[in-house]
Amino acid sequence: MAFANQNRSIADLLRDVIAQVTTLLHKETELARVELFENISRAALGLGLIVGGAVLLIPALVILLEAAVAALEQNGMRPAEAAGIIGGIALVLGFILIAIGISRLRVKNLMPNKTIQQLQQDATAAKQQMRRDYGSQRAA
Repeated sequence: MAFANQNRSIADLLRDVIAQVTTLLHKETELARVELFENISRAALGLGLIVGGAVLLIPALVILLEAAVAALEQNGMRPAEAAGIIGGIALVLGFILIAIGISRLRVKNLMPNKTIQQLQQDATAAKQQMRRDYGSQRAA
């Protein structure tokens, strides 16, 4: 930020820094709020789609599992063995899908990463500005 008067007092510099930091914090807070809302909205939509898909897939899955059991029975397998094999396969696949779904809903995926990165950049810029202002004040 360029200033017309380079011979400003330390009190003036501190007032400017406080005002700029306050403005920056307000803007960063708003950015974090917006980013969190977007992430939560995206997660809610994803969860809604998962539930909707599950509701539609359950009857289809039951029919397909019954067909698989019937196919094994027609090939000479006893009904209990056929049902156990198909049921076990469905159980394993179900657990895999649940694990994948849970991993997508982890808190780290909902963190406002853009805001955190911006805050780190702002802190670095503020430190550099303070060094420049302090250095020019000491040189004067």
